[in-house]
Amino acid sequence: MNTTSRNTALLKAEADRLGFLSCGISRSGFLEEEAPRLENYLKNNMHGEMSYMENHFDKRLDPTKLVEGSKSVISLLLNYFPKEQQREDSYKISKYAYGTDYHFVIKDKLKQLLQFIQDEIGEVEGRAFVDSAPVLDKAWAAKSGLGWIGKNTNLLSKKTGSFFFIAELVVDLELEYDNPVTDHCGSCTACIDACPTQAIVEPYKVDGSKCISYFTIELKDQLPQGMKGKFDDWMFGCDVCQDVCPWNRFSKPHREPLFDPHPELLSMSKKDWEEITEETFRKVFKKSAVKRTKYSGLKRNINFLKEE
Repeated sequence: MNTTSRNTALLKAEADRLGFLSCGISRSGFLEEEAPRLENYLKNNMHGEMSYMENHFDKRLDPTKLVEGSKSVISLLLNYFPKEQQREDSYKISKYAYGTDYHFVIKDKLKQLLQFIQDEIGEVEGRAFVDSAPVLDKAWAAKSGLGWIGKNTNLLSKKTGSFFFIAELVVDLELEYDNPVTDHCGSCTACIDACPTQAIVEPYKVDGSKCISYFTIELKDQLPQGMKGKFDDWMFGCDVCQDVCPWNRFSKPHREPLFDPHPELLSMSKKDWEEITEETFRKVFKKSAVKRTKYSGLKRNINFLKEE
């Protein structure tokens, strides 16, 4: 086994030990196919008020501008599919936000993996990215063979569906590179048919500014009256296009204790949510991603649903 193969095998074994679902590797460089897509997305205002998406256009498409001299993008998936879900008569929260904010959980694991690479392989420069930097996570994961981009624009895997986080390490280390997998959406249109706000405007194209997740998390203004009755009881995020995807019948519960929800979260009814106090909000969502919307934002979303 040559050094490159050995290093690749070592780091993939460590990623597995750290609890990642899978690990794939691509050569770092310019994402040619993604450039026109991203340009088109921004030009047509499909990012709504998410103005941060207009920043760092070049860096989004080329990780060598984020990590000088980088040779590899190591893409990693971490499962968040829960063992138990909210009760039926409840306003809904996206499953990814049930437990501790994933940014902290994954960043910690990535730091451990980078440290392992530096300890075992030698002087390697690199940076860890979790959804908060200008990196096109899904494009890199697909390039690394971890799945294909589905019609709902989520990364889908035949083995595990799509209820996972995507993160990466960009390093200046030459490794063995994986190949993309083929698309297995076929003629299925379950996600397109089920989207409550018709945000999937055509297969493989989502208008972010029409997505329930955008309205309930990103939009800071009043919710548009034209959307009344279309939120399907989602008060933070939305999982509809994932819930209906046939590949998600293969989702298995995660094994990360930090992703377990606060016990109260699963037992709260619509009435409980409508009466939620700031104190309860702080207790239930102490380290959760739901804190992004703040108490006032969640109340706004609940009131909007209540008036339907």
